[in-house]
Amino acid sequence: MMLECGCPDEYPDWHNRNIDLAHHAAHMLPIAAFLHMPLSFELYKQRQQQEIEQLELKERWPGFALARTGLLGGKLIRLLEGSESPSRHFLHLSSDFKLHGFLHEGGIGTLRTSVRKQQELLLDSGRMPKEMYLAYLTCPTCSEARGGERILLLRRWKPSRRLAQKTR
Repeated sequence: MMLECGCPDEYPDWHNRNIDLAHHAAHMLPIAAFLHMPLSFELYKQRQQQEIEQLELKERWPGFALARTGLLGGKLIRLLEGSESPSRHFLHLSSDFKLHGFLHEGGIGTLRTSVRKQQELLLDSGRMPKEMYLAYLTCPTCSEARGGERILLLRRWKPSRRLAQKTR
């Protein structure tokens, strides 16, 4: 179930956990961004929700979206229950889609300390951090009623022999 504002009612408990989403069914929608700032983020979330409903796909956690932005663009990924679809936005995640989750309690302005902490955890355990995904669990509308702002940081990683040797 999803809240009226579009935030997920429930979401996975991935704080300080490693998650392997290899070959997981997903809906990926390209989004516009400028200097890593998404443009019309809410509009893209609504568009993705409408497309998922039109395709009659079932989400694992309704409203839970992984956002990744780049210099001039990005993508929104929503995890689906095992299904197939002819849509060009339907895909199976790659075979090495390993993520480390870290729950940040606070807004986007205070994210820096959590990102550093998560990166240190990965490097100390012999894993090379790759791209980062953000999952906004609360919005300004519902954050006060749900205990404050929360963002789930998901960092993709790959094992590194060099880092593993250094940590021994």
